Amino acid sequence: NPAVYENGDVCISILHPPVEDSTGYESAAERWSPVQTPATILLSVISMLSSPNDESPANVDAARMWREDMAAFKKRTRKCVRDSLEA
Repeated sequence: NPAVYENGDVCISILHPPVEDSTGYESAAERWSPVQTPATILLSVISMLSSPNDESPANVDAARMWREDMAAFKKRTRKCVRDSLEA
């Protein structure tokens, strides 16, 4: 997934500390605040899985595959899921 780093960390804006983004991509308002709930976090995860942000990816290779070869992206995703279930 374009929003998942190679080490497995997930890039979800509302989980980031509420400070200004040094890259200017996210405002502090898009980041963590006490009003976040388990429901808003789960909605962010669902959004990340169904419609990943490929404009500012954590995983550049996955973002490129998502944009350029959806069939290969889906095949790779299925393989990753199978492998994780067998582990």
